Amino acid sequence: MPHHLARWIGLAGSTLLAVAAFLGGALPDGDLRPTPVSIWQGPNGPLIIGLWLVGTAAMAGAWWALRDRVPSARWALVTVGLWLAPLLFAPPLGSRDAYAYACQGASYSAGVNPYEQGVSALPCPWLDTISYIWRDTPAPYGPLFVVLSGAVVAATGSLFGSIALFRLIAVAGVALTAVCLPVLARRCGVPVPRTLWLALGSPLVAVHLVSGVHNDALMVGLLVAGLAVVVSRPGRPGPLLAGGALLGLAASVKITALVVVPFAALAAIVGAYSVRALLRHGGWVVAATIATVAGTTLAAGLDFGWISGLARGGDVVAWTSPSTAVGQTVGYLVLPFGLHVDALPVTRGIGMAVLAVLLVWLWWRARTRDPLWHAALALTATVALAPLFHPWYWFWPLALLAATARRTGWFCVVTVVASFLVLADGTGLARYTKVPGAPLMTLLTIWVAVRLVRSARAAREPATD
Repeated sequence: MPHHLARWIGLAGSTLLAVAAFLGGALPDGDLRPTPVSIWQGPNGPLIIGLWLVGTAAMAGAWWALRDRVPSARWALVTVGLWLAPLLFAPPLGSRDAYAYACQGASYSAGVNPYEQGVSALPCPWLDTISYIWRDTPAPYGPLFVVLSGAVVAATGSLFGSIALFRLIAVAGVALTAVCLPVLARRCGVPVPRTLWLALGSPLVAVHLVSGVHNDALMVGLLVAGLAVVVSRPGRPGPLLAGGALLGLAASVKITALVVVPFAALAAIVGAYSVRALLRHGGWVVAATIATVAGTTLAAGLDFGWISGLARGGDVVAWTSPSTAVGQTVGYLVLPFGLHVDALPVTRGIGMAVLAVLLVWLWWRARTRDPLWHAALALTATVALAPLFHPWYWFWPLALLAATARRTGWFCVVTVVASFLVLADGTGLARYTKVPGAPLMTLLTIWVAVRLVRSARAAREPATD
């Protein structure tokens, strides 16, 4: 596909998605009943789904077609800007999280600790925009984002004004990623145009980060900025402290950013790895990160209650998480024998245990290899083995994979599939595809595990003539 044609096909897809957002996106007066009417049964249901399907397919197809042949970095950025434009002024797509941000900000600005009480305690003036399942749960976000949410609500005083400011924050996160990602790409010898296109041109960015107004955009922007500062001035205390502080700010939005900090400490070393070099150089990064997280928590007048809030994400059961899919499949397999087994706690626990071991192993390997590439793999493992997967979570590793990976096909496939998992109004397709989805994801998990074990064994075998 010619690059100029891909640009306009993607823009047409973005425009169709904006129309779908107005007709049936995640609107504030949406149907929030425990058993809501399916989107396809509501007004304009077939039209909304058609616009969503064609629009997403157009954007994903145009992005995929140019994944290895982007004309230039400037062309990539201009095209991404064009694709984002129609969605900047449309209602949220694919998620109602923006309304939760507003309510948590209203709680905080009113003096309520959102880590101790749900938004129903205020009560939030826009409580009826939030799904019932999240009204009494503590905020799972870091103190920096809670403070930002409170400032947004205090500045605007309205739901629509708050959504607009949250969207500007998301755009700022995407822009920060665009500015800093080339530093990582050059450090890893990866073409900058390809990196920017793969990271920012997918529907995940336009639909979920910008239109869906997710704070993941800000978290990843700060994370990439922190890594860029560290790798551009390794061994120098000042820049390393600044890089660590940026990583701390990213973790103060979402704790997931801490996954990359041990790898950033390795990237801070000048010369060969040694424990002394790690303490001398990497210590600045780690210390600044910890101090920033603690400082933002204290400055916000909060505690570390957001850590316990993370556990409530497990209330959602969807086969898009491999460990959850395995647990669901076990339950399906024993049903014919009259047994009702809830295997989710076990399979999810195993997934988290495997993740802990895998992160340590990746860090150990990164001592003598590229730490940025291993940081990308660590984020990939975190997303894959967590109990819950939302499509926008994939942007965490996608940004680093785009700047560090030599082979792009596998994560591009995941990106395209993730783009189709949530309908315009936020309905997850996993809800309606449990029986085929969970067994298929289980088979895929087994296949990937076998491939990884075989690759690890082959890497340990001595070369033969």
